[in-house]
Amino acid sequence: MDMTTRYLGLTLDHPIVASASPLSGTLDGIRRLEDAGAAAVILPSLFEERIQREREAMHGLSEVGAESHAEVSGGYFPAASMDDVGIGGDETLDLIRRARESCAIPVIPSLNGVSPRGWTQYARMMEEAGAPALELNVYYVAADLDESGAAVEARVESILQSVRQEVSIPVAVKLGPYFSAPGHMARRLVAAGASGLVLFNRFYQPEIDLQAMRALPTLDLSTSAEARLPLRWIGILYGHLDGASIAATTGVQGAEDAMKFILVGADVVMTASALLRYGPAHMKTLVSGLRAFLEVGGYDSIDQARGALSHRAVADTAAYERANYLQVLDSFRPSDYAP
Repeated sequence: MDMTTRYLGLTLDHPIVASASPLSGTLDGIRRLEDAGAAAVILPSLFEERIQREREAMHGLSEVGAESHAEVSGGYFPAASMDDVGIGGDETLDLIRRARESCAIPVIPSLNGVSPRGWTQYARMMEEAGAPALELNVYYVAADLDESGAAVEARVESILQSVRQEVSIPVAVKLGPYFSAPGHMARRLVAAGASGLVLFNRFYQPEIDLQAMRALPTLDLSTSAEARLPLRWIGILYGHLDGASIAATTGVQGAEDAMKFILVGADVVMTASALLRYGPAHMKTLVSGLRAFLEVGGYDSIDQARGALSHRAVADTAAYERANYLQVLDSFRPSDYAP
C-alpha cells in the first residue's frame, strides 16, 4: 500500500497531519506526535496581537518609577531596546529552529497577523528560522456592519499577496467557510499565489452566562458531524484549483472520517480534537485504520482513492448541490426520531 502523499510541495509518508493544538506547542510534544506517526505537524498560531499586548505591558513596566529620580528620564530602559523586544515571537521562532534540527517530519508554523507589517515581518522571520512552509491562519470575523463582503475578500487576498512577496516557501491559507461564494474565493486565492488551502477554520462562538450577565468565549472539541461542511466544499473544489493542495480540517475523529476526506479529494487530513481527546497515540489508530479502509476498497495507493467520490467523479451530483436539500427534507420521517 503506497500511502505517500504530497502537500505544499512536501512529500509525506501518509496524509494524516497533526493540526495546531497545545500538543504541538513544545518540542517534546512535537516529538511525541512524530513518534506516534504524524506525517507532519502544524504549530500553534503565532498571534501578532498577543505579542503587541505583551510588548505594551513590558513597556508599561519599564516606565514604573520613571519620575522617581531626577536622573531617570524616559524610563529605566532605552526606547530602542524596548521596540526590539520579541516576546512570544522569539519563542515560536526558536521552536521552528529546534524542530527543524531534531525532527524528520515537516513542522509547519502558523501565523495570525493583524497588521500588514505583522503578516510580512513574521512570515519572513519564520522562513529564516527554517520553516519548510507556512500556514496563514486568517481568522477574521467581519463584525463591522459597514464592511462589505467584497472588502473582506480583498483583505484576505491582500494579506496573501503581501506575504508571497516576502517569502519563497509554499504558503497555505486557512480559511473560514463564511464567504458568499467559497469556491470562487478559493480559486481567487490560488490565482494570488496560495500553494494550498486548509478547509475550514473553525470559528469559536460565544456563550451567554446568565448569572454573570456577560458573553464568554467557549471551546468545544469538534465532532465527526462537523466534517460535513468541509467534505462538501473539498468535493466541489477537487480538480479545480490548478494543482494547489487541499487540506481537510475539522471533524476528523476516526479513520473513517479521514477516508471520507480522501475520497472527496483532500491531499492531507488534519486533526487536533481527536488527539486531545485520546492522546498522541491515536495517530497510529488513524493511520492504520486509513490503510485498512484503502485495502478493503481495493485501492493500491492514496492517489488512486483521492477524489473517487468528488463532485466531478460522481454520476449524481445532487448530494453536493441544491437537490440534496430537497432529498433530505423528503427523506425525514418523524417516527425515526420518536422515543
